[in-house]
Amino acid sequence: MTQREENASNTAAEGQNVPPSKRVGISKKVTDHLANQRTFLAWARTCLATMRFGFVVERFGLLLRELGLKTAITNILPVHYSSFFGVSLTILGVVVIIVALLEFLQIRRSIDSERFHPPAGFAIVLTILVSLIGTLLAIYLILTA
Repeated sequence: MTQREENASNTAAEGQNVPPSKRVGISKKVTDHLANQRTFLAWARTCLATMRFGFVVERFGLLLRELGLKTAITNILPVHYSSFFGVSLTILGVVVIIVALLEFLQIRRSIDSERFHPPAGFAIVLTILVSLIGTLLAIYLILTA
């Protein structure tokens, strides 16, 4: 038997003699809760980025208006689309963080009760909203180009 195999067998034998209260281990619930926490934090970062992008879009449109740069589309309609998209993205970020918190709390309860089934509604609604705003933003960019 090599030294490495002997050390491995000694370690395994020692682990059997250690009482359960002294063994280091992580339960499945703990790892699930930590994963849930990481997912929520990822949603929070995404929401902050969405709100930040909305702010930049709105302020950039304001800058263009202040500089007097006008396009044919802004002369036809008095609505400032950059403000609309900027505010929409900011509101979307706020709504998503609220829904993400509710999802986090619901998943937390599900993990504790060991009846977790991942919900799909949040992902579907978010995809529809982001796709709609992205499509409208693309149309706006095409019309103002």
